[in-house]
Amino acid sequence: MAASVAHAEKKSLLILEPKTGATVTSPFKVRFGVTGMKVRPAGEVTEGTGHYVLLIDHGPVGEGKVIPVDDSHLHYDKGETEVEVSLPPGKYKLLAQFADGAQRSYGHMLSHGINVIVK
Repeated sequence: MAASVAHAEKKSLLILEPKTGATVTSPFKVRFGVTGMKVRPAGEVTEGTGHYVLLIDHGPVGEGKVIPVDDSHLHYDKGETEVEVSLPPGKYKLLAQFADGAQRSYGHMLSHGINVIVK
């Protein structure tokens, strides 16, 4: 029984697309995935739920800290799981971060980063 409880508590977040190291053309699709949590629009704080935020050239935001809203912290408050991103040519670190309904980070355990080149 303990194994099933441990399995149920396992939480992770991924950028499913593009793959790390990919060369993309702007605009490009970013697809997110999460396990152990449910995607829900921002606004109401409900345990076990949240929304995706894409951080451009930033590291993870500490657990419980509010994630800024600006051109390098893109919040998908409607519960989007797939988005189009436009960036000028260059090398970027894209970091997906999961946040609660009040824009607070779930911390590094629910973040995942990749590197991409935009042509």
